[in-house]
Amino acid sequence: MPLIQVHHATRADAPDRAPAIAALVTRLAAKVLRKREDLTAVIVTRVDPAVWYVGGRRLSDLDLASYALEIKVTDGTNTPAEKASFLAAVHAGMGEILGALHPESYVHVEEARGDAYGYAGITQARRAYDDIDERDRREHLATAAVARWGIR
Repeated sequence: MPLIQVHHATRADAPDRAPAIAALVTRLAAKVLRKREDLTAVIVTRVDPAVWYVGGRRLSDLDLASYALEIKVTDGTNTPAEKASFLAAVHAGMGEILGALHPESYVHVEEARGDAYGYAGITQARRAYDDIDERDRREHLATAAVARWGIR
């Protein structure tokens, strides 16, 4: 259930890339980060390259495209290798969609605590707890009680 926000800067005369970008990042979140496609929300925003600066220079003056992608996932649900693979795959895919990229194009995998992040008014921690069947829930509560209070 990640939320992905992508800002991208391309030439003013470039065609709309939003559908291709949304499809790419949704597919990669599912394939690389093991996130459900049907629960992946994507917001794509085009930014005028005349107002996107890198090293004090406008992208429009450099004739390069760029992007900044942020994806929110629940803390601890992905390995460092998965996150590194996601960054590399996004960069390669965005290069195919946008053309020549400025090397200062970014991906940020933000890991949010499960008790502070969710959708439809339910935190991910609560969702995970609700997925445990009743027997496992009792065992979980008993284990937590022993750990916290030494109660058996």
